[in-house]
Amino acid sequence: MDIQLKKKPWYVRYRYALAGGVVLAALLVYALVQAAGPQRLRIQLDQVQTGQAEHADFLEYVDVEGVVQPIMTLMVNTREGGHVERIVAEDGKQMKQGDTILILGNTTLMHDIEDQRDEWEKQCMSYREQELEMEQKSLTLKQQTLNAEYELNKIRKSYNLEKEEYAMGIRSKAQLEVSEDEYRYKTKSTQLQLQSLRSDSVLNGIRRELLRNDRIRSQKKLERSVERLEDLVVRAPADGQLSFVSVTLGQKVGAGEQIAAIKVTDRFKVHTSLNEYYVDRITTGLPATISYQGKKYPLRVSKVVPEVKNRSFDVDLVFTGDVPENVRLGKSFRVQIELGQPEKVLVIPRGNFYQHTGGRWIYKLNADKTRAVKIPIQIGRQNPVQYEIVEGLQPGDCVITTGYDNFGDVEELVF
Repeated sequence: MDIQLKKKPWYVRYRYALAGGVVLAALLVYALVQAAGPQRLRIQLDQVQTGQAEHADFLEYVDVEGVVQPIMTLMVNTREGGHVERIVAEDGKQMKQGDTILILGNTTLMHDIEDQRDEWEKQCMSYREQELEMEQKSLTLKQQTLNAEYELNKIRKSYNLEKEEYAMGIRSKAQLEVSEDEYRYKTKSTQLQLQSLRSDSVLNGIRRELLRNDRIRSQKKLERSVERLEDLVVRAPADGQLSFVSVTLGQKVGAGEQIAAIKVTDRFKVHTSLNEYYVDRITTGLPATISYQGKKYPLRVSKVVPEVKNRSFDVDLVFTGDVPENVRLGKSFRVQIELGQPEKVLVIPRGNFYQHTGGRWIYKLNADKTRAVKIPIQIGRQNPVQYEIVEGLQPGDCVITTGYDNFGDVEELVF
């Protein structure tokens, strides 16, 4: 007798197919959720660097490389023209003020000086002859005056005697009048001679002064010509290092021609170039420092060249205190130029995220540091080690500062 088998329910018969369909549907739902939700990227935490937002002292400064240069470079020019007879000092030599750099020769100048010396000697002889003539003339006038005074005295005595004789009746009145006229004439004549002598003395004094001044001028002219011989020796104008000598033996150079340069090495400056971004913020007098072997040395901005070339401009700084012991021309230092006073602001460490995001957003970690999400931020000022956070973060927030090149534009990072 056949036994009728009971038919199984459909869900039992198709249980494997139903289970597979459920799994497939679940996978499909998961994929749709993942596609619709934020993009995520799984990374290792040790592949990135993190930093914390905190209130700290913020000093805005520029960190650049500076090169030590002489505080001043003096150009050496010739005072007299000529040909180079001898070069005494070579490039790079340390010079003292007055040391000889080179010697010039000038035959034309030598002949001119000899001619002026001959002319000076002739003038001296001429001046002496004129002085002797004036002295001789003065002696003649003095002799004439002396004779006139002698004759006047004789006539005065004779006139006085005749007056007595007239009173005694020996002389007539007519004779007395003749003697009186002669006496008056001689008196006036003698007075004129004395006046002429005084005038001649004054005139001779003036002529002697003119001759003396002419002689002094001629002497000074000769001395200046002789001094030009000294100008044929080109000397160092100050202590320093001879930078270059741009002439060769036998070369002819003109007066006022630049032939060498002296670098003044008793003081130094630091020269650097800054990005044009800072051209309106760098001014003379700003403080700066360099760090060397654990010690800081203060400087200040002494010169700013506002002309921008190749998107940068030049700045010179001078030491205001101690100078590093081994400072020398051409040595490089890292210079920090301060742009303000330290302030307490919210900052994060500097990182390469700025180059990828432009400072518009950053990845912020959650409390247990298992995830990081993209959030918008606003960055203000910056220095070589910090960014000032104006908006988007709070003190204590932890952010990713490096490694953005491999993240793409994902919204969330999972560690």
